Amino acid sequence: MLVLALKSMFNRKLTTALTVVSIALSVTLLLGVERIRTETRNSFRNTISGTDLIVGARSGPVQLLLYSVFRIGNATNNMGWQSYQDIASNPQVEWTIPISLGDSHQGYRVMGTNDDYFEHFRFSGGRSLEFAGGERFDGVFDAVLGAEVARALKYSIGDAVTIAHGAGKVSFVEHDDKPFTVVGILRPTGTPVDQTVHVRLEGYEAIHIDWKGGAPTPGRSISAERVAEMDLTPKAITACLVGLRSRVAAFGVQRQVNQYPREPLMAIMPGVALQELWDLIGVAEKALLAVSALAVVVGLSGMLVALMTSLNERRREMAILRSVGARPLHIFALIVGESVLLTVAGVILGVGLLYGLLLIGQPVILSRFGLSIAVGSFSSYEAMLMGFVCLAGALVGIIPGTRIYRYSLADGMTIRI
Repeated sequence: MLVLALKSMFNRKLTTALTVVSIALSVTLLLGVERIRTETRNSFRNTISGTDLIVGARSGPVQLLLYSVFRIGNATNNMGWQSYQDIASNPQVEWTIPISLGDSHQGYRVMGTNDDYFEHFRFSGGRSLEFAGGERFDGVFDAVLGAEVARALKYSIGDAVTIAHGAGKVSFVEHDDKPFTVVGILRPTGTPVDQTVHVRLEGYEAIHIDWKGGAPTPGRSISAERVAEMDLTPKAITACLVGLRSRVAAFGVQRQVNQYPREPLMAIMPGVALQELWDLIGVAEKALLAVSALAVVVGLSGMLVALMTSLNERRREMAILRSVGARPLHIFALIVGESVLLTVAGVILGVGLLYGLLLIGQPVILSRFGLSIAVGSFSSYEAMLMGFVCLAGALVGIIPGTRIYRYSLADGMTIRI
């Protein structure tokens, strides 16, 4: 019956091909949405590791998480340098990483920080940052590039980098009087670190020392040489990452920061804020999965229509099979077998199409959104989805199979006008 099913499908090449492609596209959409959903969660989860608290100006937990870790959005306010020092001197705090944001370079965010960033920042379950070339910044106007920045802009050690004011991709105001020099390039991490230009806090302060209100101060221009000799202690930073000596103290330190008397601050736990983010986008995830499931239904419906439409044309074929000894159950199995073969072929083609799209789109997604979509083996849930699609294909085949089962031999040999 399998050989007969294959030969029958081959005789209807165009209809078979269109049906398989329809199912393949729906399966690609279903599995693609699921893969992007799970890999996005994994990518977000792996972006930061080992950080107990994130501290910034009082706003919302999700907003603070997005701009401080994922470089998405902007801070509504900064926190004072003295406030940062008070937090860093807390006996419960083991280390801190100051972060200053607000400028960019050709669409990539520029972050001011210090050596503690390379010492304590962790991602993907405890991995530390590694250099593909060069070393950490030392001078005021040194810069360390993320892997994607260096690759996309074709930078190498010793190249000059000019920072632009603002976080947009296009900026009309640049700090071109104080260029930075690339001294290090980080290895790829699959996190927003790859899309970041890292400079010293002193360098970040230096390029703004003759600015006021987001614009150059008229009649005041200080050269890079003079600035390097000045006191470049920051007056404010955007946020800071905090590591505690004991995670048990997280709630106590969080309460102290939230009640800080000098200025309104907020401390969040990355894991809790990330869960809030998933709760916000959970509805969209379910909607995408529902649309994908409907696409599969449409694909299988197309297969059902194709099989039902061909029944009248195949009445004589079935009658001949009955006349040479095929039982009604054999005819039923033939139709259901064709349905299963079409579905399996569509699933296989859909999987191949998905992998092709992932291989092509992975670099684009990484450069545009900072998300690393793994092209690996299927998860148990994805395998279960494919199994459900194959099962649904078999169930769809029962409908035309039952109808052809009821055709009698005399009915098949009768010519209808």
